[in-house]
Amino acid sequence: MMRKVDEIVEKIVELKEKKKAVILAHNYQIPEIQDLADFVGDSLELALACTKIDKNLVVFCGVDFMAETASILNPEKKVLIPDVEASCPLAAQLPLRVLLEKKKEHPGVPVVLYVNTTAEAKAEADVICTSANAPSVINSLDEDVVLFGPDRNLAWFTQQKTKKTVIPVPYDGYCYVHRMFKVEDILLLKQKYPDAEILAHPECDPEIQQIATHVCSTSQMIKRARESNARTFIIATEIGLLHRLKKENPDKKFIPACPDAICQQMKKHTLEKLYISLRDEKYEIKVPEKTAERARRAIERMFSLTRIRQD
Repeated sequence: MMRKVDEIVEKIVELKEKKKAVILAHNYQIPEIQDLADFVGDSLELALACTKIDKNLVVFCGVDFMAETASILNPEKKVLIPDVEASCPLAAQLPLRVLLEKKKEHPGVPVVLYVNTTAEAKAEADVICTSANAPSVINSLDEDVVLFGPDRNLAWFTQQKTKKTVIPVPYDGYCYVHRMFKVEDILLLKQKYPDAEILAHPECDPEIQQIATHVCSTSQMIKRARESNARTFIIATEIGLLHRLKKENPDKKFIPACPDAICQQMKKHTLEKLYISLRDEKYEIKVPEKTAERARRAIERMFSLTRIRQD
């Protein structure tokens, strides 16, 4: 089995060099893909990575909206996804029809959308945000009321941080993986590891966020684990992140808050599918230019607002 894995990895590396391609992998990908990728990160880090490389063929190991975002930001590059059915259920909970209806109900209210949305929805947004920068994006707006979608828990987190009125669209959008965590399970782990820090993603339910030591995006969890003096961490996010955490911090202990917290869509990508995607240059993700242009403006406004905020 190991020989077969080594063989396909070797083929992928050879093909990647021959085609002058780059492989990007989300933090939730299987370990074999993370280890093989040229860059591993969260959804926006990966899309930004596309803008900083000089290769025109990109294989994106993530879910569909991530590949769409990469294509939107890099219209001149060919963006592939190994399994075209790797679709984010959270993004699917905010179809264009629902967003347009809510905009009619709240005329003039700015629309802030999580990057975990379809390209069509992004095109109707005033600005995009990530789980790492949602509070700073909303704080940089003059308005005290915003429409926010599609994750209700991230909306709740952002409202606590900004003290603004954040209206969730849809009312109960959620990530099924981040709803798997239970307070009682985490408290039992905390009893067993009293010195552990609890790191929870803002897509987790509010009661999980309230018992966490820190509420972090995946990129913030990576940073916190690296900089903290703690030796043990209880991690409340998709278990794929633990591979990177352990790899980058071999002297620290990382415990999944729920071992079953697995995104089935993220795990659709395999080494075999990655190889076929490179070999046959499929499946290409291309956003229609009119949609891409409008979505690009919303994404670039996020960059502008957060940069101004930091300055």
